[in-house]
Amino acid sequence: MKQSGNAKPLYRESAHSAEERGALFDYAFEAAPIGVALVSPSGKIIKVNGSLATMLARARDDLTDVPFGHITHPDDLETDLNLFDDVLGGKRDGYRLDKRYLRPDNSVVEACLTVTAMRKPSGEVARLLAMIEDVTEARWIERQLLERATQLELAMEAVRGGFWHMDLQTKRFETSDRLARFIGGPHAGRMELNAYLANVHPDDHPAADLTPLLEGEVDKSVAEYRLRTTEGERWMRCDRRLLRDAQGTPFRIIGVVIDFTEEHLRRAELEVNADTDVLTGLFNRRGLQKKFDRMSKEKRRLVLTIDLDGFKEINDSLGHAAGDQVLIETASRLKAAVRPSDAVCRLGGDEFVVLLEGGGDVAERVASRIVAELAAPVDLKDGVVLVEASVGAAWTTSSTPTLEKMMRHADGCLYEAKARGKNTAVVCEIEMME
Repeated sequence: MKQSGNAKPLYRESAHSAEERGALFDYAFEAAPIGVALVSPSGKIIKVNGSLATMLARARDDLTDVPFGHITHPDDLETDLNLFDDVLGGKRDGYRLDKRYLRPDNSVVEACLTVTAMRKPSGEVARLLAMIEDVTEARWIERQLLERATQLELAMEAVRGGFWHMDLQTKRFETSDRLARFIGGPHAGRMELNAYLANVHPDDHPAADLTPLLEGEVDKSVAEYRLRTTEGERWMRCDRRLLRDAQGTPFRIIGVVIDFTEEHLRRAELEVNADTDVLTGLFNRRGLQKKFDRMSKEKRRLVLTIDLDGFKEINDSLGHAAGDQVLIETASRLKAAVRPSDAVCRLGGDEFVVLLEGGGDVAERVASRIVAELAAPVDLKDGVVLVEASVGAAWTTSSTPTLEKMMRHADGCLYEAKARGKNTAVVCEIEMME
């Protein structure tokens, strides 16, 4: 048969294509970042790439024509050989295996092996392509995490709480069994992120936010939030830590969650005690300053200073216990004369301060109400006493005055009220007095 004019060029292109494919294979073989080897059906290594030689700390020539069993950890050899024979026998075309290799110094390389058969048209195996990924570091990290998790689980037996972890590649979040049971009861399974956050108090979600850790801005942080548990709402402290690999790349976040409700309540009690007067339960000077600092500077602010008229005589004649009862009753009446959001303070002795938002009209109204409230008789164990009060009030529309300055002006008004005969109030605008 006569060949067409295109037959020869097509043959040449086919040959060229085969050469090109061969060259590409050789390039990919050599440039692969993981170890690659060609293995004969007899199990001997035909050739290796540079990555595999470096991984095993051997020269290429030292690996050529060597049975792969000679560089395999003895405990893994039988499994590898059985799978290799399955490929030669046609039962499978390849396999994956976690196995260990040995370096000349007998140190171990943990690897993930993938073997693929290269068959002839007849189906007979011509070569086997082995790809070996070094997972030594990854396995070490896994063992460390498992060891830490085990230690942590044992430690958690002594406290209420648990731990969780988040894989940054998969974004998979999971609690420990113990933490899940602490939240949901003895039959609760491990929780994913949304289920866990559903038990965090809504007001505390910002505290539980993981964004700074997820974005690598910080490597560790501590959060405190309320968590709904089988024991009711509990205050939890969560120590979160970002784990990085040898290259510094974040790969996991772990969190240790411990119930510290009793400590939180003690701390809150100490803070309250530090800000309040022991006898009356009102703010002390420290608590008053905090309240003043939190007030909006865009609104008018008002300070009233109150001094009891005749308190010294009661204290001297009836004793300190009676004097204390008068002070406690005075505190109660002052709180009743203002709004719950306003601040009432006892500076010491029979000196009181009221802090609130408002201008001259509010100052006049509240000052008059206080004078009237405190003028009513006070019932004591040993009888009834009359206590009156002088009130000085100073208000401002400015955002600059300090609490000290406002109290100084209010005291000036208080002294004027006393000069007018006591049991009265004097109100002034700070800006009008300067």
